[in-house]
Amino acid sequence: MITGKNYIGYQQSAKGNTTYRTINPKLNAENTPTYWEATSEEIEEAMQLAAKAFIPFKQTPGPKRAAFLNTIADEIMALDDLLVETYMSETGLPEGRAKGERGRTVGQLRMFAELIQTEDWRVITIDEAIPDRTPMAKPDIRQMLIPLGPVVVFGASNFPLAYATAGGDTASALAAGCPVVVKSHPMHAGTGELVASAIVKAAKDTGMPQGVFSNLNSSGIEVGQQLVAHAATKAVGFTGSIRGGRALFDIAGQRKEPIPVFAEMGSINPVIITENALQERGDEIASTYANSITLGTGQFCTNPGLILAVDGTNLTHFISDLGAKTAALDAQPMLHPNIHAAYNRNGAAILNEAETTLVAEYNGALQPNYAQAKLVSVAGAAFLNNPSLHQEVFGPFSMVVRCKDEQELLKVIANLEGQLTGTIIAENSDFESLEPLITVLQDRVGRIIFNGVPTGVEVCAAMTHGGPYPASTDSRFTAVGVQAIKRWVRPFSFQDFPKALLPDVLKNH
Repeated sequence: MITGKNYIGYQQSAKGNTTYRTINPKLNAENTPTYWEATSEEIEEAMQLAAKAFIPFKQTPGPKRAAFLNTIADEIMALDDLLVETYMSETGLPEGRAKGERGRTVGQLRMFAELIQTEDWRVITIDEAIPDRTPMAKPDIRQMLIPLGPVVVFGASNFPLAYATAGGDTASALAAGCPVVVKSHPMHAGTGELVASAIVKAAKDTGMPQGVFSNLNSSGIEVGQQLVAHAATKAVGFTGSIRGGRALFDIAGQRKEPIPVFAEMGSINPVIITENALQERGDEIASTYANSITLGTGQFCTNPGLILAVDGTNLTHFISDLGAKTAALDAQPMLHPNIHAAYNRNGAAILNEAETTLVAEYNGALQPNYAQAKLVSVAGAAFLNNPSLHQEVFGPFSMVVRCKDEQELLKVIANLEGQLTGTIIAENSDFESLEPLITVLQDRVGRIIFNGVPTGVEVCAAMTHGGPYPASTDSRFTAVGVQAIKRWVRPFSFQDFPKALLPDVLKNH
């Protein structure tokens, strides 16, 4: 049952006067439940509980924390149709997407549970003493990873389950031994509360300390600002806009004790198509990319927003074909009226630039909040000279850049801001000439896809979901896969410690 209240540890709370509702974008109507925004008092209570829970939680053995994560997964599945229906009513997304994302969320929790069954993830390093070394004896030094402390997680707008209340940030932080306070996303507060109830029930059932998890509602930015500024917060996880992520990053950096903010922000995910690929399978590539551009109404952080190729007859035909195929796909609702309005506004700003050409757009009837997919085109020189064309348009929008030659194409890539992904579409006959492209692209992205699409992020140990700024605030870390746990820990060394005083994991070496 949805109450609209905040979770402060195990207790529900509604002390404030500010309330709000979510919106069903498909129906363009408010949903029924009312939500209470967290007050400063409730924020303080949640953070104090998290700080108090940190020591007992970080000392909880890995298998017991794993049981907690697995129980969260079980409780999320037990929410059954209520969770799916609430998700759909708050996003306009179909049942298949809701169940698929629920599966990914549960899978992530179980993946981290498996990781922490042993302590191998702590990267144990032992340098044993050499007392008779000359001219100076070598001390015994043993290193392991230890958790940072309470983590504040911001729910994302475009993945209400997998990047939200019990998403990758929360799962990895809890696995590391860090209590979590979630700032629930206002667009899907009901989905967030249901998942929060599953986490709280799992925490109680597995004997986790009070305060290991809290969930706070907020319709604006003030609650998030207070959470990041709070002295008990030791790290932040964020998925969203460059503007929002940068604002939190700045708050964290201006604190008396600066803390890391792991923010995944904007990305246009360049796709480079070779002349040979256009000639051999341009029609197939156009079909594939029309679907990728419009998948989920373009509301993926890995949406292919930029396509690069050398100008010529094959590219001209491809642009026309891709435009027609993109425009022919049925329109779908965006996640919220505000996101829809931003899509229209940002797309119009690109098209108002004198150098851009509208190739095609969906021209069927549009209901409120439904996106009009668009493909635009621009010459390489114009793109290079106008940084405003480099900005993300969040939604089913992509730009084709017509480069005069390979050198201009490489220059375009080198002048891009940091991106999550880059994609190369090429033939076997191109292999010998691809090294300069791979070298330049590798400096701008976190992951290169070959002959595929960037949409769809596999959750596995080898995945890197991050990239140079502004794709993320720290390109050394991934937000997806088991390596994501490394964001919430730091290396710690014990020197010349008696074995009796060492953590168990460091004793048996």
